[in-house]
Amino acid sequence: MRRAPAARRSCTGCVPSFATVWACSSAACKQSTKENTIMAIIDRVKWDGRASQLAWKYPSQELSTGTQLIVNESQVAFVVRDGVYEGPFGAGRHTLSTSNLPLLRKLAGLPFGGQSPFSAEVWFVNLASTLDVRWGTPDPIQLQDPKFGIMVPVRAFGQYGIRIDDPKLFLMSLVGTARSMDAATLAEYFRAMTTTRIKTAIAGALGESGVSVLEISTRLDALSLTLKGALAVEMVKYGVALTEFSIESINVPEADPAVQTLKAALARRAEMNIVGFDYQQERRFDVLQTAAGNQGSAGTVLGAGMGLAMGGALGASVGQMTETIAPAAHGERLALLRDLAALREQNILTDAEFDAEKKRILA
Repeated sequence: MRRAPAARRSCTGCVPSFATVWACSSAACKQSTKENTIMAIIDRVKWDGRASQLAWKYPSQELSTGTQLIVNESQVAFVVRDGVYEGPFGAGRHTLSTSNLPLLRKLAGLPFGGQSPFSAEVWFVNLASTLDVRWGTPDPIQLQDPKFGIMVPVRAFGQYGIRIDDPKLFLMSLVGTARSMDAATLAEYFRAMTTTRIKTAIAGALGESGVSVLEISTRLDALSLTLKGALAVEMVKYGVALTEFSIESINVPEADPAVQTLKAALARRAEMNIVGFDYQQERRFDVLQTAAGNQGSAGTVLGAGMGLAMGGALGASVGQMTETIAPAAHGERLALLRDLAALREQNILTDAEFDAEKKRILA
C-alpha cells in the first residue's frame, strides 16, 4: 500500500534563528523569521570593561549596518572581521555602515530591509595612562661586587607607568585572541624583558661607578633614568609607551653568607680608614707581627724592627725597619731572609724591594 505523504510542518513548529531558516512557504512564517533575526542583532555597542583593563572585547559579534558604536573619551574602538581591522573609531557615537566599514560592502543587499546583519568583533582600547604597574625581580639576581669581587644576590623593586600609543599594533602584537588585557597581565608579559634589562643596567652602573652593591642605593634616580630609556625602546615595539619608571629599592638578603662577608669587608675597610692605613699596609703589619712572635733570633730581630716601626709610623716599609737591624750571626741572617722571602711570596714585597733588603742584610 502506498503511504500517504507526511503532513507539512506548520508555522507554529518553526524555530527561526540567524543560522537556520525553516523551509516554510507561509508569508507569516517568513515575516516572523525576519523580525526575530533582527531582534537578535545588537543595536548598541559600548565599553563595559573594568577601569584597569587596557583592552576589552565586546562579548557579542552579531552586528548590523545600523548598530550604534559608542566610544568614550580616552578610548578608541576597532571592528575586526576575518583579521581585518577597521578603525580606529574615536570618542563619540558612530553608526556602522558601508561608508565607515569598507569590509561590509560585499555583504550589503541581504534581505533584511535597511539593516544588513554581519558578524564581527568590536575591540575597545583604553588610552588613559596607567601609573601603578608594579615590577620586581622574582628571584635574586647574582651580581659581582666591583670592590671586593664577591658574587652577591640582589633584589630590586619598583613601579612604572604606561600608555597605549599605537592601539592597533598593541591589539595585533600582544592581545591577539584573548578576550581582554589588563596592566597586571601586561606586566607578566614584560617580566622576562624587564628582569634582563634591570640586571644589565645595575651591573653596568656598579662597574662604571665602582661603588659596592651595598652602596648602590645612593644612585637610584640615575639608574631609573637609564632603565627607562632601555625599556622604552623595547615596549614601543608593541605599541606601548613607557611614561614613568622608578626603582624603589635595591637590596640583598641579609642572611646570605656572601652578603655577610661583604658587610664584614666594608666594616673592616671603614676601620682602616679611621686608623689611616690601607689593606696592603694592614697585611704587612699582620705578617710582621706573626713573624715577630716566632721563636728564634729572626723573630727577635723582626720584633725589634717592628717595635721601632710602631714607635714611628705604622705604615713604614720593611726597608726602613730592617735598616735598624744589624744581624749578629749567619743563622739570624738566614732566618731574616726566609721571612723576607715569605713577604715577597705574599706580594707584600716586590722583587726589587726583596733584592734591596737582601743586599742590605748580607752586606
